[in-house]
Amino acid sequence: MKNILIFLFLFFWAATLFAQKKLIPISQSALTGINLPPGSKQDSRLLMELSGKALLEMETKKVNTTVTKTEIFYLPALAEGADPDSIVQQLTVLGWSIIPIQGDDKFVWLQKDNRYIITYFSLNKKEHDLYFGEVANAPASGNNNPVQNTNNNSQQHTQQTDPQQNGQQQSNTQQPVQNISNTIAKQDGFAFNTTNFDDGFTSVVQEDWVETTKGNIKVLIHYPNKKADEYNSVLLDGLKNAWNVLVAPRYSSASNFEFKPLQSWQSIEFAEADMMENATGKTVHVVLFKKNFSGGGGKFLEFISANKNVFEQEFGAYTNEATAAGWDKMAAMANYNKFAVGASDLIGKWTTNFTGITQYVNAYTGASAGADTHASNESFLFASDNTYKWDLGVASGFVGNIKFQSAKATGTWSLLSNWQVHFSEIEKKAKTYNAFFSCIKGTRILWLQDTGYGDYSSFGKAE
Repeated sequence: MKNILIFLFLFFWAATLFAQKKLIPISQSALTGINLPPGSKQDSRLLMELSGKALLEMETKKVNTTVTKTEIFYLPALAEGADPDSIVQQLTVLGWSIIPIQGDDKFVWLQKDNRYIITYFSLNKKEHDLYFGEVANAPASGNNNPVQNTNNNSQQHTQQTDPQQNGQQQSNTQQPVQNISNTIAKQDGFAFNTTNFDDGFTSVVQEDWVETTKGNIKVLIHYPNKKADEYNSVLLDGLKNAWNVLVAPRYSSASNFEFKPLQSWQSIEFAEADMMENATGKTVHVVLFKKNFSGGGGKFLEFISANKNVFEQEFGAYTNEATAAGWDKMAAMANYNKFAVGASDLIGKWTTNFTGITQYVNAYTGASAGADTHASNESFLFASDNTYKWDLGVASGFVGNIKFQSAKATGTWSLLSNWQVHFSEIEKKAKTYNAFFSCIKGTRILWLQDTGYGDYSSFGKAE
């Protein structure tokens, strides 16, 4: 027995020592040519290489190709050059085209000459995981096909498409607009259709967008649109498509077109032109903008101002750096899709397990859980007598060992204000939630946040 224990000890000691030797310092990726930050390590352990290959092939199998060579790197999170933008800059300098994959910001395709590399980049507190996998053949055609990414970062284009195709004639005339609009809110059955913000902006509900205005600035927060949001591996082409769907139909002429997308891990879509409004006959400056956040969010915002100078005075001039802080103010305008809650609005069942809401909130995240899974369903049933039923179900864990948990509560609810709702008991204590509505076409989303902790969660009304 003693000899067996000694043998097992020596076996595991040798296995551990062998495994450590497979985790080696590395300074450069052989597949891509990029330099890695100091302290980076390559994992050559067989099981890790097989696991990494399997993870990458979750994407490559969608386009009928397989991974032939892999590189698995761990980058120190705080090391200089370990951030996504530094990696992107190196790849760009080396001539790699970077093509995002719709639905998962951790994956991108790299393309150079006739080579294609699927890439996985996960940011963690201590170290980042960077996987490269060169594939056997060019991905098959289809929506996920990485194509030749020519002109993807082109900074200036004088014309979007054939002007006659969109009923637009080129015009150099420009006249100032003294007052952008005084739009009446759409009555959609909810108590509040207008919000006056402290900074002077006012938001009103409309059929296809929320319109927020201040002085000579108007911003249309477009609702999700299947045609405009259609995935295109070439950022510039996707931007042109969104312009043609969301902007062009409402104008009769245009001049000074510029399409200026910026490729990055959080890419920027930016287009602008001087346009004549069909509704008013006035010439305005129009900017279509979207920041594609790494978590998958981002909405198309249309900025309408008297002229370019007015726009830049409010939001700043265009910058050719995708990570610049100057984009934050424009992106934050999406938060003005926000409306107060009336007591009558809540009556009924609101749930996170709702098809429309799932599509709105998660259509662009698509975060892959791999072998690990997590799913939850939370719902509130509000009654007109101010009673409620609450339930939460959670399933989590690795496939084959999934654990289920649930919780329920009943009690009374009340509005402390039109932005807060109080519950007499949830998880054995009274709780207050911050609350507001945002709009999508044909319905609203209820956002709730426990004031004690956590982020907002989204709820759709069950029919």
